Amino acid sequence: MAGRHVHHGAFGQALIRVHLDGDKATKGDQWPMERLREVEQGPDGDIYLLEDGDGRLLKLSPKA
Repeated sequence: MAGRHVHHGAFGQALIRVHLDGDKATKGDQWPMERLREVEQGPDGDIYLLEDGDGRLLKLSPKA
């Protein structure tokens, strides 16, 4: 994900894509979510989300 970063919101209720260009960051897409406990990118490039509450583990994969 060169030039891109994902972040969960301050209260963990949104997943936000951030576009990076040198020292400049701009907000991209935003998806409302249940409360998120953790967001990580795996070595395979997929994004893993851990929800609070029921503890669901979600996997996001880029389109092929």
